[in-house]
Amino acid sequence: MIDLVSQASINHQQPRVPTPAADHFAALLHRIRNQTARVGIIGLGYVGLPLARAFAVNGYRVLGFDIDPDKVACLHRGESYIGHILDETIRAMRQRGFDATDRFDRLGEPDVVIICVPTPLTEAREPDLTYVVESAKAIAARLRPGQLIVLESTTYPGTTRDVVLPILEQSGLHAGSDFFLAYSPEREDPGNPDFSAPSIPKVVGGLDANSLELAATLYGNAVVRVVRVSTPEVAEACKILENTYRAVNIALVNELKVLYDRMGIDVWEVIEAAKTKPFGFQAFYPGPGLGGHCIPIDPFYLTWAARKHGLTTRFIELAGEVNTAMPAYVVSRVADALNERGKAVKGSKVLLLGMAYKKDVDDCRESPGLELMELLQHKGAIVQYNDPHIPRLPPTRRHPDLRMDSQKLTAERLRDQDCVVIVTDHSAYDWDWLVAHAPLVVDTRNATRNVAAGRERICRA
Repeated sequence: MIDLVSQASINHQQPRVPTPAADHFAALLHRIRNQTARVGIIGLGYVGLPLARAFAVNGYRVLGFDIDPDKVACLHRGESYIGHILDETIRAMRQRGFDATDRFDRLGEPDVVIICVPTPLTEAREPDLTYVVESAKAIAARLRPGQLIVLESTTYPGTTRDVVLPILEQSGLHAGSDFFLAYSPEREDPGNPDFSAPSIPKVVGGLDANSLELAATLYGNAVVRVVRVSTPEVAEACKILENTYRAVNIALVNELKVLYDRMGIDVWEVIEAAKTKPFGFQAFYPGPGLGGHCIPIDPFYLTWAARKHGLTTRFIELAGEVNTAMPAYVVSRVADALNERGKAVKGSKVLLLGMAYKKDVDDCRESPGLELMELLQHKGAIVQYNDPHIPRLPPTRRHPDLRMDSQKLTAERLRDQDCVVIVTDHSAYDWDWLVAHAPLVVDTRNATRNVAAGRERICRA
């Protein structure tokens, strides 16, 4: 991890004396309302860049910060590195005053600084707030009276007050009078054609009434609706609830998938039948495991916080165990399917289709495909992958050694495989064509449900 403070060559100074009697709140509120306030965003990834777009489109000058100079250079050229954000969008943002930098000594320039950095887990499944802490230190080194700081990174309840606030107040300035602090959880859903940052309601919790008013007014000028809550802790807990709800329900259908398969029942047909009920049921779907930067991680933030308070979250932890076990279950289904054809996993050629964690995105963070690849390789399989959105696997924290290029999908390559595993059901795939040429298809997403010919070669997992 690059230390943001040293990376920006910021020298620690003696605590500054707050400017007395200045009405920082009224002045900043005026600038936010008339859109002359400049918005700074730390972290220009799948959350920060769409948020920058939302503010830029609505008339704010935006300054983005990122530790990756390649991203900054890309944005300066008017190019996007995120699949669902077009180059034309970046160029339009640039014309509206959007700028990007890797110089964190410029954090004193914006009137508002929003933190959108990753919050991963350690190997022990405990919160890793390194990026948040380093961002807060970088802000504190340049914090000036009249700034609003907003944390958006998903985290456990209490982070804003207990972690970020003390770091910022090391500047000698005081929250609520000299500067303002709020929490507003990101709700970005990459690749969702129906919802993006401007069209998703924004939950906002301020450290005090003035912080809440400033943050709510700011987001109110960029998103469809602002939901005010009483404290940052409520806003933090809200985000954790949203993703824990999904994780638990996905675990339920994953467990039912294993059970119904043993009983000879099609879980996908069961779900389609159940969802016809007009009340009391919401459909969730099984898969090869959880992926992305939220659902596989956020529930463990809550279980960690519970342990700090002397409690255990058995229900949530059980859901985590079920979801974590799904890649191994898929590998067992691959082994069974190969065995039925007189082949062992060792030495078999296996092609994984889709390494992104979800359909039609170019993000493979926490993707179950990575786990599947590693498990199959450990069993001696010769594994390749194809993903039209991910031409090369980037190094990840959990899988740093999985370096591989996407293989071109041809009829010859499909025929040459012993097994093709559908991991991510991208829209670009022609399922009829795939099944027609592959000798064996293991489908973890029900992607081949409408394929008529060659169904004897399909195994659901």
